[in-house]
Amino acid sequence: MKLRETYIADFVSLLFPELCAACGDSLVANEHLICTSCRITLPYTNFHLLPDNIVAQQFWGKIKLEGAFALFYFAKGGKVQNLMHRFKYKGQKEIGNLLGEIAGAQLIKNDIYKNVDHIIPVPLHKKRLSQRGYNQSACFAEGLAKQLNTTVMEHNLIRPAATETQTRKSRFDRYQNMKEVFYVLNPEELKNKHILLVDDVITTGSTLEACGAQLLRIEGLKLSIATIAYAE
Repeated sequence: MKLRETYIADFVSLLFPELCAACGDSLVANEHLICTSCRITLPYTNFHLLPDNIVAQQFWGKIKLEGAFALFYFAKGGKVQNLMHRFKYKGQKEIGNLLGEIAGAQLIKNDIYKNVDHIIPVPLHKKRLSQRGYNQSACFAEGLAKQLNTTVMEHNLIRPAATETQTRKSRFDRYQNMKEVFYVLNPEELKNKHILLVDDVITTGSTLEACGAQLLRIEGLKLSIATIAYAE
């Protein structure tokens, strides 16, 4: 019976091959979502090894961070953009889970991230969440939580106000657009905790800065950030 099922599965995969979400080539046996070649050659930042990396530098003098991390460098037309497009707009939220696990396997090697109490994804406004069907940052957070052995907290930091698109805005305009957009429902729950705030892509950092500013109003809270990609 098992042999017959294997033949059927092989026949189906021949007719409808699974494709790598990064390069588009066919996946072979034991490959999942991303082919082995891409897993090795994707543009990893290794920021978990560099405490003063360029993501951390974006927040110097703005908000106090314990650690700052992005898994990949983002380039237009590159494999990371392919991954992000499938993840955010094609409903393949399992890509976010996988990238979270890959990122978590790196972060667990850094002592800063070993004592994270909760992972908080940057929230979406309910209208955007309804349109997309899921919060991509939450999918990434779930994968991270598996590796860091901690919990994802989705419903404390909220986004009660919708904002204009950030596309083509300057850094100052982006920050003004996001200022006071986020709200913490239960600050007591986060007192004296180390929070890992996560998003999908960081460009100017205005969204993470706005979220972080709200969280850091809480007594004793320590804050780190992590994203899937860094876009220069």
